[in-house]
Amino acid sequence: MKISDIVRHKGESVVTVSPEARVRDVLALLAEHNIGALVVTSGSDDRPVGIISERDIVRALHEVGDEALEAHVEDVMSGEVVHCAPGDPVESVAAVMTEQRVRH
Repeated sequence: MKISDIVRHKGESVVTVSPEARVRDVLALLAEHNIGALVVTSGSDDRPVGIISERDIVRALHEVGDEALEAHVEDVMSGEVVHCAPGDPVESVAAVMTEQRVRH
C-alpha cells in the first residue's frame, strides 16, 4: 500500500494555520475539524514551515501557563517538517515516523 491509497480514501484537504496566528486560534481549529495537528504555512505559495500539534500546545501550557494561549504559533510549533511523497510505501513512512518520533 502506498501513501496515495490512504490520501485517496481519506481526502486531500489539509487544515493549515499561519505562524502569526495565536495558539488559542489553533485550539478552535483542532476542535472544529476534530484533528490533532495543523500544518503551519507561510508565504504566497503556502509552503509548509512547521506543524503544531496538541502535544506542542500541552508542552507550552506546562512551561508557560495560560499565557501560552496568546503565544504565536511560530513560538510553539515544531519547525522541522518531515514529509513523504504519494508514491512512498506506507511501511517505509511508518518506519521514518517511528525513527523520528512523529505522529502526524
